[in-house]
Amino acid sequence: MYAIVEVLGQQFKVEEGKKLFVHRMQNAEIGSKIELEKVLLIDNDGNVTVGVPTVEGAKVEAEVLAHVRGEKVLVFHKKRRKGYRKLNGHRQNFTQLKINKIVA
Repeated sequence: MYAIVEVLGQQFKVEEGKKLFVHRMQNAEIGSKIELEKVLLIDNDGNVTVGVPTVEGAKVEAEVLAHVRGEKVLVFHKKRRKGYRKLNGHRQNFTQLKINKIVA
């Protein structure tokens, strides 16, 4: 059984017991339980339910495991033969979730 949910404007495929990295959830504390109510699709062993736009009465229960930072992404700009070089680095903040239950 899996579901497609929308979290902070992005869509993720979730299954029970799996871990998931989403963009940083500011209000979520480590160890707290959250409910994701924007369920767009549920597949229950071949029985697919597609929401219009969401599935009524469906939700996904998850637990906040940690707030982490992603790997550094380097952005390099260069103009050849001009001596122009610029290097920027960026690390994205993520929240790690563990999917406990999919309620259909």
